[in-house]
Amino acid sequence: MKIVNPTLENIIDIQSILKPYVDEGIILYRDEDEIATNIRSYKMIYDENIPVGIGALHIYSHFLGEIRSLAVSKNYQGKGIGKQLVNAFLEDAKTLGLKDVLVLTYKKEFFEKLGFREISKESIPEKKIWADCIKCKFFPNCNETALIISL
Repeated sequence: MKIVNPTLENIIDIQSILKPYVDEGIILYRDEDEIATNIRSYKMIYDENIPVGIGALHIYSHFLGEIRSLAVSKNYQGKGIGKQLVNAFLEDAKTLGLKDVLVLTYKKEFFEKLGFREISKESIPEKKIWADCIKCKFFPNCNETALIISL
């Protein structure tokens, strides 16, 4: 298994990994155009020709990024795929010069093991709330935990 930078041809694979989590309301739906616009922020992991992991590093400002749409196919969980993706995004964030990386997640313990610390949702930049959170079916009653890591 190897991390790759997806191309526009991989949009269907991206959506196939995300779909079960979108259906559960755990991850926000991203249409083909939104994924295409942000394709350079994604990384994928394939097991031979099977897409098994996906995620994106979204940049909010010259100092803040967010790991989002992080998902691993259910039958591949527990094999370190999510950790590989997060570590790759943190390396990219350092290379870009970001100071902090944010996550909103239902998997608090997973991110804490990787060095993230919990923060209050009130400290999340407003543009995040209006750009993404408002699209969520749980808005404004969010059960996700906000965490951040300083680089």
